Amino acid sequence: MPADLHVHTTFSDGTDTPLEIAEKASKIGLTAFAITDHDVVDGIPPALEAGKRFGVRVVPGIEFTTEVPDAEIHIIGYFIDIGNAGLKSTLKKIQESRHKRIHKIVEKLNMSGIDIKAREVFELSGGSSPGRPHVARALLKGGVVRSIKDAFNKYLGWKGPAYVPHYKLTPVEAIRLITASGGTPVYAHPAVSNYDRIIPDLISSGLKGIEVYYPGHSKADVKRYLEIVDKHGLIATGGSDYHGKMKEISLGTVTVDDEVVDRLESAGGYSR
Repeated sequence: MPADLHVHTTFSDGTDTPLEIAEKASKIGLTAFAITDHDVVDGIPPALEAGKRFGVRVVPGIEFTTEVPDAEIHIIGYFIDIGNAGLKSTLKKIQESRHKRIHKIVEKLNMSGIDIKAREVFELSGGSSPGRPHVARALLKGGVVRSIKDAFNKYLGWKGPAYVPHYKLTPVEAIRLITASGGTPVYAHPAVSNYDRIIPDLISSGLKGIEVYYPGHSKADVKRYLEIVDKHGLIATGGSDYHGKMKEISLGTVTVDDEVVDRLESAGGYSR
């Protein structure tokens, strides 16, 4: 049966609540979905409750945005213990950094003549895990750009005039943090990062899987990553990277079999 292992909620940069996602998942026939909000786990408890209500299995997860000198590397942790002290301490630092980052981005936009206020961004994020997508939504709402993609292309992208680096958690640090919290670390949408040369280092640091099946992956990408997975005995995962109205990708667009969910749980130290 199908499982979508890459889903975002209103607790980060998605537009659907955990309850809405659970209801949608049930209606389209998903047997499981993973909450993988960016750098925050606050959406997991309500998602677990919603999953019970609608009879859908919920995988507690998180997506860390990490950096190497010339690329962003996203690491997903599945079946994490959200009460882990080390995880909670790091997430607090990241969230404090996220709020400071928004103020710096807004300052840069203001210097470019764009009238936008930090409070407008925080209102769109609900105060939880604010990020560039929320800035993009504020720019769209203010008529500065025509689309979210336009906002990133013109201002917020990696080399954009309003880009500001975030808390510099490295991919290896993210993997170790996930492992220490009983979770299973996976390299998310690697073709997007276009940084395959880091995979051997990630594996030696404890990487357990690669997100092979992803909306932005070509057939050649899938073939390449399946070969890497088979060679190193990793878990091939997949998901839609659902953000609700933020992206034109529907929940359940990309799924994997429930057996993958069981393997991810067994690969970590997760306890119910």
